Amino acid sequence: MENKPYILVEWNDTETDAVGWLCAYNFVGHYCGGGTRMHPTVTKEEVIRLATTMGYKYKACEAVCTGGCKAGIRYDYKAPDALQVLERFLCAMAPYIKAGVSIGGDLGVDYADVLRILDETGIGFPQTKSMLTDPIIQQGVKNHDVACEKSYDGFLMYDMITGYGVTFAADEAWKIKGGKEGASVLIQGFGCVGASAANCFDKLGYKVVGIADANRLLYCADGLNVKKLIETKLPKGELNPEAFEENYQELPNSKWLEMDCDILMPAALEDVINKDNADLIKASLLVEAANIPTTPEADEILKKKGIDVAVDFISNMGGIRIYEALIFQNCPPEPDAIVKDTEDIIRKQTRLVFEKAKETGKYTRDVAKELFAPDKSDTPDF
Repeated sequence: MENKPYILVEWNDTETDAVGWLCAYNFVGHYCGGGTRMHPTVTKEEVIRLATTMGYKYKACEAVCTGGCKAGIRYDYKAPDALQVLERFLCAMAPYIKAGVSIGGDLGVDYADVLRILDETGIGFPQTKSMLTDPIIQQGVKNHDVACEKSYDGFLMYDMITGYGVTFAADEAWKIKGGKEGASVLIQGFGCVGASAANCFDKLGYKVVGIADANRLLYCADGLNVKKLIETKLPKGELNPEAFEENYQELPNSKWLEMDCDILMPAALEDVINKDNADLIKASLLVEAANIPTTPEADEILKKKGIDVAVDFISNMGGIRIYEALIFQNCPPEPDAIVKDTEDIIRKQTRLVFEKAKETGKYTRDVAKELFAPDKSDTPDF
């Protein structure tokens, strides 16, 4: 029987109509981790599903001291007072944060803003009592802070690690499938994850033929100029029309699922692949860069179509792996070492799932959930 969420808390803002939820799915070593998202469409059920996914993600990450959690705020992240709303939410969650709930950034929430607010309000970096007295962990916290300031391929570490991780998952899965070199890729979402993934795909020799943002789908069968699009990217993950070339097609962003490509990567919102559109997919490999982008009904369609899926809680674990690797000192706080650590574990777990799926004939998500079922929850650090 699958675990039930251990804790679910609801928050109502006193200054706006914002509503928020914190879900601790399971504590491991009296500790759990996950991001905080802010979006007008966030729901309690979504936060529970995301927290559940984090439980699987930490298991796949081979974390021995961390379970899964998630927080979500139903509010417009583009609103001028969004940071004030975030601060009030984090203050309300302070008792849980101090008891071992480590919530960071996610869609609409910059991790740097979370860290700054936790520091300025005196809540402090999320740690258990035992972590606070452990000199190894304390050095790991310092290493984490140092690494956050470093860059790799022109991206800040936390801005690139998830996108590069999903690209490594895609590359590993594509190789296991025996796919052709220079395969075509279409990415939905051009925030930190989508942009860094596009850069990594370009670096590995793939052809990025499409990128969808909140305004449009940009498509070119011959390949987009990824570097130029990244260099000119507008805030909030929007493409800059001034960088578009004459042979680019501008289409409605709703068309992203049905375009010709070998690899399709949703890198934005949840549930974007559902019973109403899954049958439109032409790609043979779906790589989940976003959390829970595929509904259970869509999974049934993908199974029948024979489309392989690189599952979200393995392919997009880069953001939590960097945290685990630095706080618990599994690798030094150097960009090359961090990227190699992330690449190695994501390739390893992707290969394990795809080989097991090939051997058994089972769907990759079913295999992944069997292999990385989360531990039962222990208690908060009270």
